Amino acid sequence: MDYPNRLEWQTRCEFNAYCKNTLRNELIDACRERKRRQRREVNFSDLTPQEEKQLYTADKYFQNGEEAFCVGGLKITAKLLAEALHTLPDDKRQAVLLYYFFNMTDVEIAEAMKIPRSTVQYRRTSSFELLKRYLEERADEWNDW
Repeated sequence: MDYPNRLEWQTRCEFNAYCKNTLRNELIDACRERKRRQRREVNFSDLTPQEEKQLYTADKYFQNGEEAFCVGGLKITAKLLAEALHTLPDDKRQAVLLYYFFNMTDVEIAEAMKIPRSTVQYRRTSSFELLKRYLEERADEWNDW
């Protein structure tokens, strides 16, 4: 009697059939999803100018180079801010730029500059005082109240 082998064979066949049905159903779902997305997709070349404008936004700051923003009652321009950053010593300027413009953490900056993390934090915070003093001395008073 060959019943155990036959039962094992039958079990394998049932499992194979289950797996094939599962894969077939997944394929059908994937094809439906792809068709649904294709019906909803629109090429960029088919968009109207109004629809294109809804896809992005542009900052209006500093478009002509002379615009400014008001902070603490002072008028700060992009040129003034750049000048203030250039007055910082190289090590402090590098720490500020890496932190705020490259979104690096103090630990990452410390590894890149091969200095302790606390030194990076000190350079960053002390540079704020230097920037604050420079901007307070040179920024125009904002009289638009």
